[in-house]
Amino acid sequence: MAKENLKKVFLSASIPFPDRDRRFYDTADIVAIRDAVRALATVVIPKAILVWGGHPAITPLIRFVMEQLNADLKMHVTLYQSNFFKDKFPEDNFAFENIELIPERDNLDNSLIDMRNAMIKNNDFVAGIFIGGMEGVLLEYELFKKFHPKGQLLPIASTGAAAKIIYEDMNPKPNESVLKNYAYMDLFRELLNDLIDL
Repeated sequence: MAKENLKKVFLSASIPFPDRDRRFYDTADIVAIRDAVRALATVVIPKAILVWGGHPAITPLIRFVMEQLNADLKMHVTLYQSNFFKDKFPEDNFAFENIELIPERDNLDNSLIDMRNAMIKNNDFVAGIFIGGMEGVLLEYELFKKFHPKGQLLPIASTGAAAKIIYEDMNPKPNESVLKNYAYMDLFRELLNDLIDL
């Protein structure tokens, strides 16, 4: 299938740090976050385009999945990264052909704002998946709601952290399986089946 015909799924995810806001770390299930990211990549990448912002704990998981899939799937991923981090890019970044480098600004916060705006505004998404995370995931959720009002919002609350906060604040709530189902491959097939033609 030609790239222009592939649907796009947005992933917002990170693993909370213990020395940051405890409301994220205290509910985070680190194993679940990793399992969910790997499962999402496995389900989405062969059939659609997975778009995410570079995070040192998330990008290696997606690279691992791509290597396991054993196919030329470069057109099925787009990684966004701010040039603010150009001196700290993890080696995993360079495994992706489709990397969008957003010019840096005067400080970290403004650089991240520009990257998030470019990533979320400039793509047509059918769904936004929110896994674990901290403040950045909450910000990306608000941006996604603003620019993709018809997109499916799927906070994977079982991973805790920001995803659980998003789920608890939503009204109406999405399918309860995002809170209780840890069989992530099956969960994403169920949630995305009608959106990306699995």
